[in-house]
Amino acid sequence: MSQPTASHGSTLTFRLACWVLGLIAFIQIVTAGVALAVRVENAREIRIEERIVTKIVTVSPKTEKKEAGPVVALPPPPPIPAEVPLPPARPLDAPAIADAKVEALVNEAREARVAEDMGRAIIKLEEALDLDPREPNTLYELGLVYETMAAYDTALAEKAAEAYQRVFELGTTKAGALYPLAARKLRDGIARPVDMRGKLALGRVRIFKDDAYQDGERLVLTVPVSAAPGSEPSADDFFVKVEFFDKARNNEPQPAGPECVTTYEWVSGAIDWLGGEEILRVTYMLPPQEAGQEHLFGKRAYYGQIVELVYKNELIDSQAWPRHLASRSKVQPQQGLDPLFLESDFDPNLGVLPPLDNELTLPPIHSER
Repeated sequence: MSQPTASHGSTLTFRLACWVLGLIAFIQIVTAGVALAVRVENAREIRIEERIVTKIVTVSPKTEKKEAGPVVALPPPPPIPAEVPLPPARPLDAPAIADAKVEALVNEAREARVAEDMGRAIIKLEEALDLDPREPNTLYELGLVYETMAAYDTALAEKAAEAYQRVFELGTTKAGALYPLAARKLRDGIARPVDMRGKLALGRVRIFKDDAYQDGERLVLTVPVSAAPGSEPSADDFFVKVEFFDKARNNEPQPAGPECVTTYEWVSGAIDWLGGEEILRVTYMLPPQEAGQEHLFGKRAYYGQIVELVYKNELIDSQAWPRHLASRSKVQPQQGLDPLFLESDFDPNLGVLPPLDNELTLPPIHSER
């Protein structure tokens, strides 16, 4: 009975040894497979290796020689500016009037000055100065009023200069675009119409009749206006007026009717006195007449014109064609200042200087009323 027991134990031990050996073999196979898989994955990765290789290259010098060309003198380089130029200054703007009531008074005063109502203009400006004594628009307009009145009373030129001086003292911050205008008035002085005689004049007027015009009659005048150097007036100080005349059955000239059209155009556009002269183009159109009026009064046709150059509301120069039309000019001698601004003993018939002892004096001329 002991022998079979030993045989059975040997068999069990053999089986266990086989299982252990099989398990070890399986583990080795799995380990080998994992190692092989890791090695394959590592082989798929791209590896970049940088290597610095030092290589000595010998360059042989060129033995060719170029022939020397002619010596040429090069211009010197442009000089470097010492200072960078500044950008142009921004143009000044016209100062705005903050107070609406002051603005209304200044506008009314300007309308009165254009209408030659200087008394009303001064009253409006004094009211505006009571509200704001440092308003540049009011002060400059007051200077323009006194400057216009200085044509009749030279003492008022000082008041005009005082008004411009007050504008100048405000500077560009307060006065804006009125500052350079006031500075120019103070620099050039207050010009009077009498001072412009011989310095501002009309040139030769040329007449062009458009014969191709079918709808009535059309005439173009070329009026040159010349100014002496240093006396070029601004566009607001002078104007040119042309009065046309027509003739009918009796060949007597008569002023153009309201149906006629007259247009004015400065050839250069703006008044800049380039070359000391400005050209004015005046176009006159006389429309055709109705058959009944032409039968009764005769056919109206262009006869001539009177050209007048006016500076500060005073006639400086005039031309008439035909010349006898000069007697038909509507420009009358200035009536003088409003009596409100004249002294009680003012006599417009007296001269500027007292008469000499032996000078013959004429009696004063009194107008009939």
